[in-house]
Amino acid sequence: MAGKGKAVAVVEHLVEKLRGLGISFVVFRDESPEDFEAFSSVWLVGGDGTLNYFINKYPSISVPIALFKGGTGNDFAWKLYGERTVDEYFDVALNGAPKKVDAGICNGRYFINGVGIGFDGDVVQSMGTEKILSGHLAYLLVVLKKILLYREKKVHVESEKMIWKGKLFMLTVANGSRYGGGFLVAPHAIINDGKLDVVLIKRISPMLRFFYLPAVEKGRHLSLRFVEIQTSKKITVTAQENLSAHLDGEFMKSPQFIIEIKEKWFSFLY
Repeated sequence: MAGKGKAVAVVEHLVEKLRGLGISFVVFRDESPEDFEAFSSVWLVGGDGTLNYFINKYPSISVPIALFKGGTGNDFAWKLYGERTVDEYFDVALNGAPKKVDAGICNGRYFINGVGIGFDGDVVQSMGTEKILSGHLAYLLVVLKKILLYREKKVHVESEKMIWKGKLFMLTVANGSRYGGGFLVAPHAIINDGKLDVVLIKRISPMLRFFYLPAVEKGRHLSLRFVEIQTSKKITVTAQENLSAHLDGEFMKSPQFIIEIKEKWFSFLY
């Protein structure tokens, strides 16, 4: 279902190439096996939501994963291998050596790209009910619709490096760098450094939000006075009411989020 049919087209292309090379494979479209220990690698076709579903179904998988862009945003795939085409990445998936990457866990669920709490959680919730377009454009249109009306929530943020209380616009806890199909919220994040990048944006007036949106999109916001950045292995965010959030683009809501790193947890071919 990923990418409004894009994933299916990519799978068909990969099948043709593998058959042409005489390589043995199995395609799982709906149901998948209990484990993949009989396979040399898993080629996953989809976007960030597909990947999030997969790692939560197989949180202890040791077989290396190749992620092919088949979704609408493909933000973690972009972090892995940039703008390579399917055919270019095919060679990497077939011949590359697996590398360990970090993951995270938030309230018992695994994530690989990141967690967003506050404004971007509200955006993801709205996209679930209002989405007509897809990818970066859909995300941007919902951002523009909500950015002037969003009201910050009082939160308590605590990590091994900081304790902060105040009204929060948004907080990103990132393993990857990019969200919403192109917003560089955590441009310096590294996927195998054993740390999560924390980007905290404090209360900001509605008009300034609109003014600084291009800076956030391009990753030029980290030095702004209302932004705090750090790296952390564990961070807790608590409020007196439910906070909207997303986990790799999947909506969730809770009054508390406990987030921590899982160092070198999954193997990827990239």
